[in-house]
Amino acid sequence: MNEYLEERDGVFPSVCSLDCPDQCGLLVHKESGKITKVEGDPSHPVTKGSICNKVRHMTERIYDENRLTVPMKRNGPKGEGAFTPISWEEAITTITDKWKQLMEASGPESILPYGFYGNMGRLNAEGMDRRFFNKLGASFLDRTICSSAGAEGYTYTMGGGFGIDPEDTVHSKLIILWGVNAVSTNMHQMMFAQKARKNGAKIIVIDVHNNQTGRFADWFIPVKPGTDTALALGIMHILFKEKFSNEDFLQKYTVGSAQLKEHVEPYDPATVAAITGVPVQDIYQLARDYGTVSPAFIRIGNGIQHHDHGGMCVRTIACLPAITGQWEVKGGGAIKSNLGYLSINDQALQGDHLKSNSAARTINMNELGKALSQASPPVESLFIYSSNPALVAPDLNKVRKGLMREDLFTVVHDLFMTESAAYADILLPAASSYENLDLYTSYWHHYLQLQKPVIEPFGESKSNVEVFRLLAEGMGFTEEEFSEGEESMIRSALSNQNNPFIHPGMLDEMKDNEFVKADARLPLAHLSTPSGKIELYSEAMKAEGHPPLPTYTPPVEENDYPFTFIPGPNHSFLNSTFSNQRKHRQLEKEAKLFMHSQDAALKGIKNGDSVIVWNDRGSCELTASVGHDVLPGVLVTQGLWVGTDHKVNALTPDRIADMGGGATFFSGRVNILKS
Repeated sequence: MNEYLEERDGVFPSVCSLDCPDQCGLLVHKESGKITKVEGDPSHPVTKGSICNKVRHMTERIYDENRLTVPMKRNGPKGEGAFTPISWEEAITTITDKWKQLMEASGPESILPYGFYGNMGRLNAEGMDRRFFNKLGASFLDRTICSSAGAEGYTYTMGGGFGIDPEDTVHSKLIILWGVNAVSTNMHQMMFAQKARKNGAKIIVIDVHNNQTGRFADWFIPVKPGTDTALALGIMHILFKEKFSNEDFLQKYTVGSAQLKEHVEPYDPATVAAITGVPVQDIYQLARDYGTVSPAFIRIGNGIQHHDHGGMCVRTIACLPAITGQWEVKGGGAIKSNLGYLSINDQALQGDHLKSNSAARTINMNELGKALSQASPPVESLFIYSSNPALVAPDLNKVRKGLMREDLFTVVHDLFMTESAAYADILLPAASSYENLDLYTSYWHHYLQLQKPVIEPFGESKSNVEVFRLLAEGMGFTEEEFSEGEESMIRSALSNQNNPFIHPGMLDEMKDNEFVKADARLPLAHLSTPSGKIELYSEAMKAEGHPPLPTYTPPVEENDYPFTFIPGPNHSFLNSTFSNQRKHRQLEKEAKLFMHSQDAALKGIKNGDSVIVWNDRGSCELTASVGHDVLPGVLVTQGLWVGTDHKVNALTPDRIADMGGGATFFSGRVNILKS
């Protein structure tokens, strides 16, 4: 038995499981076997005891009176949340019997998993579940709703998820936070930025919304949505024109600098100002700051990639540190993701060798609504876990219409009666991360962490690993991979011969210390691009049908509606997680729509008015916040609110971005009226 479970009182190390780059080290306080308090672990080298309100109030989520405790089956109309308790045995038998029937009648591709990273533990997010569905032969899910467009764009330039060590950013003298509300979504980067500021650093924020991060900055630069690529090209134009480029670095570590220099000639400041809304003098100042201040660091956020051309946007910004040679300077460079340093043996963990139907179709998770209504052959069963598509997926009304199909057999595994759970035929109670053993790898800092079970399972809840073991047994799968223990799975995951920074022995180190660092630096001499260098010109992009040089493409004009709609994250929720907790809703107060006073005056809208935002996909109701936090023609809201009329994803397109199958949440056009 785990030693943490044997001790019913005390303070125990833990890990934050949320889909957040910071992945904090925690200390969990227990009394009589129950968690009474969660605080930061001051011994963690990066997070150093500081945590956000989301985690500080975690006990309210773990012991919420509405948490699911037993399996249930539907006994009323879909969407109404009427269920009757059943046993786990009945639940597993019902599911597997139905799937056996579907496989015989329609084939295994009639079954679709829909899961994401509600729990960032590698075993529970992409371990036993992938093994199971690989063996089943189900349709594959392309998990692209978050960062895939930017990840592919960055990889074209840098060869993978490799940036500087965030701990080094305390040495930066210029910090550009580009398209990231880091105060709310990467708080420890802001702590490093604050230390750097005390040492003389200047902090610049480029975004569509003057949010908490913008207000923290020394200089906030508002930009029109979807035009950041043009701004980056305008910076390059000045860097080359005014000879701020580091020619020695470009010659040694890059390919394509001569072509890029010629390519950016048309992106003069006047042209770029007309595109982006950033004044000419500000473009000059931004480029000159970047060209003269060193070390200079760019934190590339998620927001800028959620446009139709988001992959190219990230690819373009990733070229900037190479032009000035910042990769050679401690505290200089960029971070989009650092997951490359912690890349595990995905093939072993996910059981790629178990695939019984390698030719099965792949369905992009951003197109769930389309898949449920148009896929041929049809999707006849859906298994939802670690995600809530009935609130988070784009073109939400289309998704919910699909979930209402009486011929769609839906299983949901979750902690709560979510919007998605209300459509389930079978509903399974999920364990929290504090109830199981798992491996965690940050996609920002360089530390791996081990979560040991801290509390007994809540009610009859089970982890993803446990559920898919039971389903494998119910389907009659006998492969040893379905009975493999968690420790063995972790060792397999850490056996990645292609990553010199991790090894299986790290598990033993984490047993003693909970976290261990992959002490790596960006290998400039051995980049994983085809050329082995930073690719300012990319033959791989050309082969895939993309422009080989960074190129600006104007935003898609999907209709004639006058406003670009940006549904970003808020401070107290993580997507839909926590929005059902009273404490977090009180902290956020209400769902606001930020709009420029000029637009408000034209629409007869005053601050605090209730407004309807709408387009051909749907509508939602929000409270107007009128001022100058956004540019004219831009509407910004924050957060996904459960159980309300604030269904912002009823407005968002399910189009696919230029790269990586990514989402285009921030490319929707809308209109607005006073309600």
